[in-house]
Amino acid sequence: MPLTSYNLREFYRTLGGRIVRRLIVERLAKMWPDMNGYRLLGAGYATPFLRDCRENTERTVCVMYAGQGVHHWPADEKNSVCLADETELPFETNSIDRILLVHSLEFTGFLESAFEELWRVLKSNGRIIVIVPNRIGLWARADWTPFGHGTPFTSGQVENFLKENRFIPERTERALFVPPFKSQTLLRSALIWEKIGHRLCAAMGGLVFVEASKQIYAGTGRAARSRDAAPAPKPVTAPEPILRRK
Repeated sequence: MPLTSYNLREFYRTLGGRIVRRLIVERLAKMWPDMNGYRLLGAGYATPFLRDCRENTERTVCVMYAGQGVHHWPADEKNSVCLADETELPFETNSIDRILLVHSLEFTGFLESAFEELWRVLKSNGRIIVIVPNRIGLWARADWTPFGHGTPFTSGQVENFLKENRFIPERTERALFVPPFKSQTLLRSALIWEKIGHRLCAAMGGLVFVEASKQIYAGTGRAARSRDAAPAPKPVTAPEPILRRK
């Protein structure tokens, strides 16, 4: 069973969760330094990492998958989150510049139909970052954190799955080198661990980040599903220009 959106929200409100969020946001900022004018979609449970991006993007929206539930975000503003089936996203084809998928793959597994939808909504020059717990990292064994639930993966597994689903892996990074201490005092040393880990044991980061682009011309041999067969679920307050037409 995946963790619910409320479980995840509570984790990121703790000191440990805030430290994890900071490390993930810093890694994302290095991978995507310029988000000016982009349409950004956070899929799975991405809201903790999108707050800093919203000032520069043209539009930032989130979709939480049905198995996790949904809550309002941002807390003090008009809602920008919708609840949808991962195989039927309520967005126009070729409407999204960047997709961040996090807290998802470890619970759904390699669900091809979900990645068909991500491929569909991503623009031809768009990019996606998939974040998963690292199978050989310590955080995948820490069941008092979200990363200790579900199935962790190696970078090679994620890269191969993306290739099989019309994405081209462009770069792979890792983050979260601090051990999953329960002690708040020890967690405060996370930035030091992060610097040392990147230099000395890059493969051991607790999280794997795989960035991929959209492959346009190579087919997968699978028949395309009809996009008009069923109406898409209506999001709570998703922006109109990128909503999928019914």
